[in-house]
Amino acid sequence: MNLDFAQLVPSIPYILYGIWVTLQFVAVSLVLGFLWGTVLSLFKIGKITVLRWFADAYTSVFRGTPLILQMLLIYYAVPQLTGVDIGAFSAGVLTFALNSAAYISEIIRAGINAVDKGQKEAAMALGVPYRTMMLKIILPQAFKNILPALMNEFITLTKESAIVSVIGALDIMRRAQIVGASNYRFFEPLLLAGLVYYLLVMMLTLAGRVMERRLAKSD
Repeated sequence: MNLDFAQLVPSIPYILYGIWVTLQFVAVSLVLGFLWGTVLSLFKIGKITVLRWFADAYTSVFRGTPLILQMLLIYYAVPQLTGVDIGAFSAGVLTFALNSAAYISEIIRAGINAVDKGQKEAAMALGVPYRTMMLKIILPQAFKNILPALMNEFITLTKESAIVSVIGALDIMRRAQIVGASNYRFFEPLLLAGLVYYLLVMMLTLAGRVMERRLAKSD
């Protein structure tokens, strides 16, 4: 098969540094996506028709179009329309945050609806304001129910972050491609990149299980 992993050894630190870039993408995108997704979920369960329509239409568009298309539109088309250049990191974060928010909003909405209606009725009977009720009573309970789904979204986002290599972001995948192009040997660096992604996913999976056990003990 003519494989030579010895040539890859000097480039391993260069490829592994992409882990930091990937985790930055994922962490920032997930936080922004979670915040925006929470807002969208509140729109969906609210009584204001216009906001419900907006949230449903938003989710439909971002779930119904390819992620890579959304990223290319933000990276190439937005500067064309506005004249403002967007860096690869910013374009990637914005794309992942907007896309992830569509999925997270559905997860949170389902979690909120799964909370016993008696909780809401009791809070309303006690005169608890709607905002306080959602922040301190409903959402904490919903979060416990949706934690597995959120962790799954986190894992999916980690794997999908590889597409930022298309716009030149120096993540794990892009660095592996650069090493492959410089040595004219792509199998070895891409195999290493795949192994790194697999280990990241396994660590996130274990972390999610630990969090689930701790939450289960608190019941």
